[in-house]
Amino acid sequence: MAPADPDAVASGGSDPASHRFECRSCGFVYDPAEGVAKVGIAPGTAFLDLDPASFRCPVCRSRVGAFKDIGPRDKPSGFEENLNFGLGVNRLTPGQKNVLIFGGFALAIAFFLSLYSLR
Repeated sequence: MAPADPDAVASGGSDPASHRFECRSCGFVYDPAEGVAKVGIAPGTAFLDLDPASFRCPVCRSRVGAFKDIGPRDKPSGFEENLNFGLGVNRLTPGQKNVLIFGGFALAIAFFLSLYSLR
């Protein structure tokens, strides 16, 4: 296993073995909690534990060097300096943003359909 980067641990406050990595070529995200069943990587295998000589992106076949660390799953997306703007929305995780967006769409559709009952 590669040694942990002390700067990454200090800045993110989390274990680099749990971080997700995104392929810069195609956008595939390697999540150690899920693994990659297509190429036989079991869930729980950290990206740092993969063999750099044999691992390739399952989508575009890029090498390990094409991947960048995007942090843990529950980390808010975006630049650190911008997280305090946007009425707190910038601190939401991508999953929370999806619930907010699609929940708003569902509520708008429900209000629109309720207009038919005003007759």
